[in-house]
Amino acid sequence: MTTADQGVRLQKVLAKAGIASRRAAEELIVAGRVSVDGSVVRELGRRVDPETAVIHVDGVRVQVRDDLVYLALNKPRGVHTTMRDEQGRPCVGDYVADRRERLFHVGRLDADTEGLLLLTNDGDLAHKLMHPSFHVTKTYLAEVEGTVARGLGKRLRAGIQLEDGPVKVDEFRIKDTRPGRTLVEIVLHEGRKHIVRRLMAEVGHPVRKLVRTAVGEVRLGNTKSGKLRVLTQQEIGSLYRAVGG
Repeated sequence: MTTADQGVRLQKVLAKAGIASRRAAEELIVAGRVSVDGSVVRELGRRVDPETAVIHVDGVRVQVRDDLVYLALNKPRGVHTTMRDEQGRPCVGDYVADRRERLFHVGRLDADTEGLLLLTNDGDLAHKLMHPSFHVTKTYLAEVEGTVARGLGKRLRAGIQLEDGPVKVDEFRIKDTRPGRTLVEIVLHEGRKHIVRRLMAEVGHPVRKLVRTAVGEVRLGNTKSGKLRVLTQQEIGSLYRAVGG
């Protein structure tokens, strides 16, 4: 068998990955909207190895490997971010105990923080998402004590000095104000431990409740507390794009 005869036809790989029907996938290829390993492919006879080929459609990475899993969990409060807890406390691993894949969490949320936590067995992507050099943003909704002054956002974007170094937010919005508390949205690419809680305490507004609502372009959406969902191809592609893939 020659190299040209090896692998799976590209349009079949795209169809199996849920990108489009085989016919529509052929149209994407002919239109020059598909690339394999950095080169645009226009011929319908092209075969690829799904295990090794890096495929983009309209510049967005497409994951075509059957063995890779990408999940979003809405982590409840009180659940520890570990795949196994030696003290027997509720942990993230409890929610995927029945899955055959060896999954791990991407980053951490402390036990008192709720919201979006990504789980995968794609070690390369997970490493990049967690590495500070890629500046992947995380979005939080925080209920904090007191009434937040309008000028605080500017101060937070300029940077606040903490005991382990400065931190600044990418975005800050006041979402709601009620007597004695304020609901704020914070976007930052920091990954240090308890960073949101420490940051808001430093500026005089301790956090009462904290929920992570997004990692990059992947949003918590209407996923209920304690529930898992499979990421879409578009969401997986957005994570690859966030880390330059």
